[in-house]
Amino acid sequence: MFENLSDRLTRTLKNISGRGRLTEDNIKETLREVRMALLEADVALPVVRDFVNQVKERSVGLEVSKSLTPGQEFLKIVKKALEEAMGEANEELTLNTQPPAVVLMAGLQGAGKTTSVGKLARFLKERKKKKVMVVSADVYRPAAIKQLETLAKEVGVEFFPSDISQKPVDIVNAAITQARLGFYDILLVDTAGRLHVDSEMMDEIKALHAAINPIETLFVVDAMTGQDAANTAKAFNEALPLTGVILTKADGDARGGAALSIRHITGKPIKFIGMGEKSDALEPFHPDRIASRILGMGDMMSLIEELEQKVDRDQAAKVAAKMMKGQGFSLEDFRDQLVQMRSMGGMMSMLDKLPGMKNLPAGAKDQMNNKQFGKMEAIINSMTPKERQYPDLIKGSRKKRIASGSGTQVQDVNQLLKQFMQMQKMMKQMGGKGGLMKMMRGMGGKLPPGMLPPR
Repeated sequence: MFENLSDRLTRTLKNISGRGRLTEDNIKETLREVRMALLEADVALPVVRDFVNQVKERSVGLEVSKSLTPGQEFLKIVKKALEEAMGEANEELTLNTQPPAVVLMAGLQGAGKTTSVGKLARFLKERKKKKVMVVSADVYRPAAIKQLETLAKEVGVEFFPSDISQKPVDIVNAAITQARLGFYDILLVDTAGRLHVDSEMMDEIKALHAAINPIETLFVVDAMTGQDAANTAKAFNEALPLTGVILTKADGDARGGAALSIRHITGKPIKFIGMGEKSDALEPFHPDRIASRILGMGDMMSLIEELEQKVDRDQAAKVAAKMMKGQGFSLEDFRDQLVQMRSMGGMMSMLDKLPGMKNLPAGAKDQMNNKQFGKMEAIINSMTPKERQYPDLIKGSRKKRIASGSGTQVQDVNQLLKQFMQMQKMMKQMGGKGGLMKMMRGMGGKLPPGMLPPR
């Protein structure tokens, strides 16, 4: 996410670190680079101008804290300015009304509106413990109604049926009545999109908004359209009282222009960000965390939240208990760990949230991509239960059979077994008395300063 912008800013800000004092001269060049990086990321010009002026005013002649170098202080100023451009803090949905709370979704065709309704329904059901109903008022595209029905079934929420022969206002009023009778907390309304902003579309959605008076009106926009996303949001905001924005397809956006421009141009907060195609790939938008990720500082809070939601605690406890009893770490356990990691978006998704991981060499990143994980899983699945339990049995002819069954080469099988042996050895060390401390002391030379445990 936002790789190009992140790489450019990280490189630029490295140049100013180590300066004795921040003066207008020594930050001038850096600010020119920052300006170029933002313009290349398709950030709107007024946003870039304000951002650069803000950083300049705060930086020149600033007294540097004793605990920070001028370079670190400058980085802190840039981070704060990025947060302010995106909205400072996460703004949650306002749902404190007499049920059902009606949430209207608007946007252009192809922005991911219907998919976002499904994702938001899952988010509200699983994380906010709400009883959710969804309805489609898109009478121009029969496939949209069917798509929403399929998504509702997948995420386990109630779908209110509609038909292209009905009027959008009648569909939604009937859904509100049904939601009230069924004691639903929230009704999510999917509306028709167009290929561009036109008066007919605006009149229709204005009439629908006036008739149902939703508590939240969210504008769904594609992050990959850059500052165009902000301009479209502005056009909608002039016709409809928007309460927030959902930024979709952010995982495929290397620039980040939309995320940085929307708040400034529309004055409306980005409430959610879509990070993939799966129904759980919708995250609340936290400007401070996104700013950290853009500057290569990682996002530990999001990683911790993801671990809490997606890691199978029973499975982890079972593996830990086996370690403590000295029963060993099998290839079955190794495969279970790979499956869990994939459910979290893979190793690269996790590494993106760790500080300093932007500087990993390309070769190391290739070793950790999801394709590599899929290959490792296929190799383990091609083994017999006995081979998974006793890997020492796997010799020449067995390796050929496993490679053939998994569509890989014998050297891939050898590489997996080598990685497994290393992991098994590490697990053994952790399982023994004082194992973790002993293992960390053994890794002393590879650990950052201050992380070595006392003897």
